[in-house]
Amino acid sequence: MSILLQVASGEGSQFPLAFTAVYVVGFIAAVTIGSIAWYNSKRPPGWEDKERPDIVPEVDANDPKV
Repeated sequence: MSILLQVASGEGSQFPLAFTAVYVVGFIAAVTIGSIAWYNSKRPPGWEDKERPDIVPEVDANDPKV
């Protein structure tokens, strides 16, 4: 039990805060990019007529620039 309290309070922790911040920011970025990709993919059954949220950009798969 005391080990859990030490970890929770930060005592004896050798893992830098910067690494934790990178993991958290990376996770948030992955969820955001994945959500955009999901919204731009084929819609699941029952979602075909739903509107795209304003925050999600329109991506054209046939765009010659890409």
